[in-house]
Amino acid sequence: MIGKLKKGSSFAGCIRYVTGKDEAKIIASDGVLLGTNAEIVQSFELQRQLNPRIKKPVEHIALSFKPEDRPRLTDDFMAKIALEYMQMMGIKDTQFIIVRHHNTDNPHCHIVYNRINNEGKLISDTHDYRRNEQVTKALKSKYGFTYGTDKSNTNTRKLRNAERAKYEIHNAVKDALKMADSWEKLRSEFAKRGVHLEFVYKDKEQAKIQGIRFSKDGYSFKGTQISREYSFVK
Repeated sequence: MIGKLKKGSSFAGCIRYVTGKDEAKIIASDGVLLGTNAEIVQSFELQRQLNPRIKKPVEHIALSFKPEDRPRLTDDFMAKIALEYMQMMGIKDTQFIIVRHHNTDNPHCHIVYNRINNEGKLISDTHDYRRNEQVTKALKSKYGFTYGTDKSNTNTRKLRNAERAKYEIHNAVKDALKMADSWEKLRSEFAKRGVHLEFVYKDKEQAKIQGIRFSKDGYSFKGTQISREYSFVK
């Protein structure tokens, strides 16, 4: 389970997107007139006027789950999870709709809510990205949702440019570490896989190593950008 957050200024555009997919279904809502898209948007816009100085009153959150969890995720259960997520994020006393999509292998839903609450006050977004990570992790643990697989199982053919290079470096490092017992052999194994390793030094004299960098196909990354496991330890 992961959550992706995005703020915006247009309820019309957001509602058009979340309701426009094939088999899109509203599985929960509060405070909006569920008729046409125009009526849904008008409901949001009326409350928006309680605090017109806020330029981005729209919050759009996508909650996505792993395909392995699909059998459990009935509409009612997904709505329950989304509502619990909202409560834990402090999203309450405001208008919202929750729309389920079926257009990908990953079961997912979209939460659209009014950042202007029922009293005309702005719902706080302080540290919302950090809280999102904490809340989704807590819900995964509570309900036993499937955790993401490691990078080695990622289909790199579907990735592009820098992201593909990062995953290919990760897989190359993982394989090379199994075969090398020294830095020299490790560099050799990396070279066979098109990966270059270099040390990053703290000083010009290169007396103290600060970290390592990997590069491939013109892209360069710190060790920790590939994985926390690949930081340099003296």
